[in-house]
Amino acid sequence: MARSDVEWLAADEQVAWRNYLRGSARLSAQIGNDLFEQHQLTLNKYEVLVRLSETDGWTMRMSDLADDLVHSRSRLTRTVASLEEEGYVVREACSGDGRGRNCRMTDSGFALLQELAPDHVGSVRTHLLDKIGHDDMVTLGRIMAKLLDEPTTAP
Repeated sequence: MARSDVEWLAADEQVAWRNYLRGSARLSAQIGNDLFEQHQLTLNKYEVLVRLSETDGWTMRMSDLADDLVHSRSRLTRTVASLEEEGYVVREACSGDGRGRNCRMTDSGFALLQELAPDHVGSVRTHLLDKIGHDDMVTLGRIMAKLLDEPTTAP
């Protein structure tokens, strides 16, 4: 039974919402598949390396990394454990906090990231930017920043 207190989506809003869901899922799958086919690395692992590369000392507290990636703590732990086994990151105790753990990218991880980045950017261009163009890409970024409550300009 429909609730009378709900402002249901208009037909065009419903189409937009479903296109967003399908489009974002397909885009993530395409970019992830490209990365895996070319380098046998998942998009989740790549994103961990990217986030670490953007920090001082290539180090982040695990809980902050999970929040930044919008991953559950357990999902991040599994991803980082795999990267650690491959020698691309190490987990270390947080200084001054015995309970917390940091994830630090190794030189090997940074070398891998440098190798992967051109192909990843090429995939983003092929599957997104070339299809929607620069202006829509910037608009999309601005829209997503609103959802994240983040700045809309580059650092």
